[in-house]
Amino acid sequence: MIDFLVIGGGIAGISVAARLSEDGSCRVLEREAHLAYHTSGRSAALYEENYGSPSTIALAKAGRADWDNLLAGVLSPRGFMLLCLRGEETQFEADQQHMGLTEISMAEAQARVPILNTQDVLRAACSTTAQDIDTDMMLQRFAKLLRTNGGVIETHQCVQAIEKIPNGWRVTCQEQTFTARRLINAAGAWGDEIATLAGLTPIGLTPMRRSVARLAAPDGRDLSAWPMLFGPGERWFAKADAGALIVSLAEETPSEPMDAWPHDMDLAEALARYQDYVTEEVTRPISSWAGLRTFAPDRNLVLGAAPQEESFIWAVGQGGYGFFTAPAASQLVADIALGQTPQLSAEIVAQLSPARFVT
Repeated sequence: MIDFLVIGGGIAGISVAARLSEDGSCRVLEREAHLAYHTSGRSAALYEENYGSPSTIALAKAGRADWDNLLAGVLSPRGFMLLCLRGEETQFEADQQHMGLTEISMAEAQARVPILNTQDVLRAACSTTAQDIDTDMMLQRFAKLLRTNGGVIETHQCVQAIEKIPNGWRVTCQEQTFTARRLINAAGAWGDEIATLAGLTPIGLTPMRRSVARLAAPDGRDLSAWPMLFGPGERWFAKADAGALIVSLAEETPSEPMDAWPHDMDLAEALARYQDYVTEEVTRPISSWAGLRTFAPDRNLVLGAAPQEESFIWAVGQGGYGFFTAPAASQLVADIALGQTPQLSAEIVAQLSPARFVT
């Protein structure tokens, strides 16, 4: 019997496993052929401390030391810019205030992003603190720590049955059975399914599909210094990515847990919205994809022991914030699994605890 069995090989599961491997035997079960196949591998990840709910912001800030040490080199400068067309002023001002953005002149905005349509885009505000996250480097950094500490990653392991046994759990996959004292549910969109297999009450997680189009760099420009672009209310975004530009409607369409695929209407609407803000004619996408962002009913992460069974620990509901909350979120889950006092405040721990869903 091992100490910790983590179900899910995305950034949530791998970061938690890396923490726990320092204090006991740890194994990760991933259903696909490689890590981060679903949501984590399809993320347009950005680190911005002032983005999200209060509990998400608290997690982002609490992980600061890890970004400077364990994850040194994973972040790089990006910044982001909020843009406003006529009629969007109210939402623009609300977003600007919530995220603590600095309004800049349209001349300065155009200097940073030369293709802005300054006839129709009336206002712009920016953040210079937002940074790109090298998602693969971050995942591999945690995976290396896990393996260095003797942890094991098992791929092609689809969980089929979970049984509570004395002093732990028995988890059955296709051809193997694993036993562990603590079970960490980091299964993302499949989180409720894992809880049901374990005989516990699901939380009510909702996977949401988001489609993304990749465009060639407008007029062959160098996009490396461009900030990420947002419309008010996050109705669309565009971000430089590997020499191209990814554009999304930022939609949230409820979905079953699955290997998500992009929908043509969502891609078309995203490109149409983006087109309103720029002068360069949008070209045919060179590729597209979709991913699932999974939310709890109150849209806060779910981190902590199940009220019915303290040896079953949730690490789900990241809702698109998985990478930039992972350093602090994984430490919180590890603290709870080890019976240690969390480093976060009691108020934030309560906001993230699955106990909040008990009626």
